[in-house]
Amino acid sequence: MTFWLYGLPGGDSSRFFGLVDFMQKVRTSLYLAVAGTEKLLAGLPLIPCGNRAHHCHVESLPMSFPARYELELGLRYVRAKRRNSFISFISLISMLGIALGVAALIIVISVMNGFQSELRERILATTAHVEVKGYSQGEGSPLNDWPAVAATLKQNPEVAALAPYVQGEGLWVNGEVNKPSLIRGIEPASEQRVATVQKHMKIGSLDALKPGEWGVVLGVDLARGLGVRVGEKVALITPQGTVTPAGSVPRVKSFTVIGLFEVGWIEADSRVALIHVNDAQRLYQFGDAVTGIRVKLHDLMKARAVSDGWLRSLPPGLGISDWTTQNASFFKAVQMEKRVMFIILTLIVAVAAFNLVSTLVMVVTDKEADIAILRTLGARPGSVMQIFVVQGAVIGVVGTLLGLALGLLVALNLDHVVGFIERVFGVTFIDKTIYLITELPSKVLAADVATIVLTSLGLSLLATLYPSWRASRINPAEALRYE
Repeated sequence: MTFWLYGLPGGDSSRFFGLVDFMQKVRTSLYLAVAGTEKLLAGLPLIPCGNRAHHCHVESLPMSFPARYELELGLRYVRAKRRNSFISFISLISMLGIALGVAALIIVISVMNGFQSELRERILATTAHVEVKGYSQGEGSPLNDWPAVAATLKQNPEVAALAPYVQGEGLWVNGEVNKPSLIRGIEPASEQRVATVQKHMKIGSLDALKPGEWGVVLGVDLARGLGVRVGEKVALITPQGTVTPAGSVPRVKSFTVIGLFEVGWIEADSRVALIHVNDAQRLYQFGDAVTGIRVKLHDLMKARAVSDGWLRSLPPGLGISDWTTQNASFFKAVQMEKRVMFIILTLIVAVAAFNLVSTLVMVVTDKEADIAILRTLGARPGSVMQIFVVQGAVIGVVGTLLGLALGLLVALNLDHVVGFIERVFGVTFIDKTIYLITELPSKVLAADVATIVLTSLGLSLLATLYPSWRASRINPAEALRYE
């Protein structure tokens, strides 16, 4: 770099050599400010000038700064113990704030993912991916030619299994206790291929359902509400009555409880009762018809596309629904909650990240003399700006990595953490009558973690721009006037 030192006309060289002496002091000060980085500085070889020169030329400081001296200084400022300990305290608070915000985001989003996945799994334990129903006379119409419809459905390569079913409503009565219920008639062997109720059996098995034996498998909450156990009798009243001379009389049938299931979804555990499909056909006077056909797909995420295709290709008189429409309100609510929680917790990260603004502003004020010395020795404004961008970025990166480690640690061991807190404080985090599940799930998705980390780093970097720009605008003459 080259300096032009302007002297007074008439050859007054005392001003010149005074300035040279000042430059030597500047060099010494920079050595002190950046201790241990001798490579940043070299000598100040001067080309002598005549006494009568109007100006003289000081040949370039061959101290060419290393390509990454901004990085070295930025890292040194992060590690340095400052004269003002309050600045170090604010830096630590900013770092911890970012860490806690990132950890909270990872934990909450993982819980929302787990809740969504667990809810979907438990709902699908008693709900098929796609259901094809009779609709010739409106909702609940019997599907008469169901074997032909089943053959047509099997031609789709996405179909993994099919199962016919009969569905109706009834009122279970045990003494003075009565509970409304959804009655579903199933073929045990076919049902086990399209749903996972068998995996959630607490007592008994679906294979125990035999035609003509009038056995029933109840949800545990329904059985508890009725006060019945396996092996006991319970009566079912159906709306399809028997016509007598005195009028229509509701049909009453006695069933034997042969099993209990618990899928962890309150809607199924408290309302659903399973009987054999042949018994259901006789009970609801369907003959050989069924209510519909339950379909399991190889990929449940293609349920909407498959059902839309069948709506266009199957003959009229059929109603088609899939799991995304049957329980749309639940999944939309969970997705909305996930978005809202992400926005709210991102604001926490933003507040912590923008604490860097006040931290770096105070650091810039504390380092004005050092900045002025660097500028005097030829550092560009962009280089000064990069020093403080590095410092702020380091705080943001360290805070983000700490939050990432803490968030993953808690999210991957959430069941143990929640269990410990519940035991110590005697509280319950999940009420299944409200949240439909009985435990707090967690599912860490790499895409969500990457989004959180990049958001935190972006906010941290954004927070460094104003203080760094302010540092680059410092006037060396003004900063060194009272030094």
